[in-house]
Amino acid sequence: MFALLILLFPLLITLAILIRGGERVSRIALVGSIFELILVCNNGFQKFYGDASKLEMNVPWIPGLGINFHIGLDGLSLLLVFLTALLYPFIVRASINPQSPIRNPKSFYALMMLMQFALIGVFMARDAFLFYVFYELALIPIYFMCAFWGGERSIPITLKFFIYTLAGSLFMLIAILYLYFKTPAPHTFDITAFYNLSLTATEQSWLFWGFFLAFAIKIPIWPFHTWQPDTYTVSPVAGTMLLAGIMLKMGIYGLMRFVVPIVPEGIAQWGNFAMILCIIGIIYASLIALRQNDLKRLIAYSSIAHVGLMAAGVLTVNASGLQGAAIQMLNHGINVVAMFFMIDLIEQRYGTRNMNELSGIAAQMKRFSWLFVIVMLGSVGLPLTNGFIGEFLLLNGLYQHNAWYAAAAGLTIIFGAAYMLRLYRNVFLGEKSNFNNESGDVKGWETRILVAFSLLIILIGVYPLPWLELTSNSMQELIQYFSQQATAASL
Repeated sequence: MFALLILLFPLLITLAILIRGGERVSRIALVGSIFELILVCNNGFQKFYGDASKLEMNVPWIPGLGINFHIGLDGLSLLLVFLTALLYPFIVRASINPQSPIRNPKSFYALMMLMQFALIGVFMARDAFLFYVFYELALIPIYFMCAFWGGERSIPITLKFFIYTLAGSLFMLIAILYLYFKTPAPHTFDITAFYNLSLTATEQSWLFWGFFLAFAIKIPIWPFHTWQPDTYTVSPVAGTMLLAGIMLKMGIYGLMRFVVPIVPEGIAQWGNFAMILCIIGIIYASLIALRQNDLKRLIAYSSIAHVGLMAAGVLTVNASGLQGAAIQMLNHGINVVAMFFMIDLIEQRYGTRNMNELSGIAAQMKRFSWLFVIVMLGSVGLPLTNGFIGEFLLLNGLYQHNAWYAAAAGLTIIFGAAYMLRLYRNVFLGEKSNFNNESGDVKGWETRILVAFSLLIILIGVYPLPWLELTSNSMQELIQYFSQQATAASL
């Protein structure tokens, strides 16, 4: 029952927005997202550490096809549901700007809350068909949000994103249907049943690519990334935050939930090749970020580098790599949403996000500049910030797999520091720009949001143990399923 409440509450808020309408829909969305966070913290964590059975629900949905409405929360799912619930109040509040009000706010906030329902559904689904439904449902609201509330050429750019991700999902659907028909009659879409199948090396090889292509596009991994920079750039700030902070985590989560435990022989055959793609993406995106003058595009390319490292960590299938990917999903979500929020504040005040047109912000916005430093250091993985523990575990996992891969992927630390420090030097230091800042330094709710992000970055960096313990059992189960399948395939 608690699992169903956590899942359905955003849908209830969506219906409330559609029914209520008016100018107060943003407040309904904000209050609703805060209540969802309370539900996840109170019921989710309390029951997870108490009676975890109350966080699972399994009832027949389409019995004739073996489809169940099966949802639940393990440590990995709870981490990502918490991330979604945590970021949503910040994202909703960041989208509320009286100086530049959103046109047709009723539709905008209804789509936003519908997307939260779909995202939580992806992370809670224990039935593969249900997972696919939520996976595709999440694409619909973000497409309309980015297309109709975005910037110049938002419709063709977002259409490219829609086609890319939809095409990738078809490969996943084929893989899911193949696994469904491999289960004993009466067939089932239960994900755990997929884990117990006996699959040949050839079958696993094809299934690996079916799943990997879908998730690689969503993450995105080079060379399937071409939709991302343009989409992030033209999307409204809330759309960019949702894409970078939460939606791309669906791809990393999919690798963990489907690829690792189901196709170990596929990983044995193609995992190194896939890791090389990830590492190429890390280096390529970092070098492109070094050349960017548009602040939003710079962070977009840096995100490709960060998630490429996460995907590579998952494919190592060792405890360090998987744990690093899990906690780094949380850290990256916090850091990238904070960074896009700060860039939006700069654009609101100065009317530009072009690095060549900005300078001397630190002299005008001292409080903002200090808070920016904290977020920036978290993004580059400075020790005692949240980004450090995730990157350390990921690189350690890669080193255990292949020292050369770790050395190449480790360049992300050097490049990350280079492009972020370049950003800070050009934008915050030096002579004041000719652009007038009539709003002054951050204040009120802007300061509270940035202080909250800064505290999260420091607290997780100083004491990451609770988050590592939360996901440790889930990671061990994935490794166990991986080993069982690999052993069975070798017999």
